[in-house]
Amino acid sequence: MGIPAWLWFVIAAIAVGAGVALLLSGRSQRASGNKERRRWAALRGWQFEEADRVLPTRWERGVLAQHSGTTAVDVVAGTTFTTDGRRQVYVLDLDHGGRTRAVLVALRCRRRTPATVELWLPDVPVPQDSELDLLGPVGSRYAFVTDVGAARRLLTPALVTAAEDFGHDVTVVWLEQDWVLAALDPADAEPSRLERVLRALGDLADLVDPFDTDPNEEPTERVESEESSESSHR
Repeated sequence: MGIPAWLWFVIAAIAVGAGVALLLSGRSQRASGNKERRRWAALRGWQFEEADRVLPTRWERGVLAQHSGTTAVDVVAGTTFTTDGRRQVYVLDLDHGGRTRAVLVALRCRRRTPATVELWLPDVPVPQDSELDLLGPVGSRYAFVTDVGAARRLLTPALVTAAEDFGHDVTVVWLEQDWVLAALDPADAEPSRLERVLRALGDLADLVDPFDTDPNEEPTERVESEESSESSHR
């Protein structure tokens, strides 16, 4: 015996109703998050924009290599103080197809790092075509890099310790050009958590870009010259 046509209409109506409910719920959550992020930006004296399609194209690595064609939404832009000084900062949601894939936090340095370094949690799948070399475990994360030699000089014990401070809701921390960045699970991206991620990024930025050095000089070159000077005095 076949199912009556009216029953198919009932099933279809229920499915449509469930879809609409999910859409409205998603919009409600987005609006709530939007207000919270906007209030946080206002308290910080930072700018807030609802959407920016160009901003995500500033970076290519890390979580952005996994999600192409994303739009930045709920964007916060400003500057923040680290131990060494003031740095430019962005906080934004990476939206693709109406879904937030990750929350991106970025701090700008004065100098470019000599290599791109990505530090991934071990349980996060990394694309096989990332064009990066696997350097190996770095603390509780795995390092993928563009230049193994330069990356080894960057990954000092102090930097490894700083990377451990991000927590397991931060899927990847990376150095790209003159930026240090982190991708956070959207479910954990309330302002108080973002503040802690910003502090951790600030510590990382101060290590790779100390303000007491010439921005045209790599920190690793300074360390090597100091070590050579100490050896000559022995």
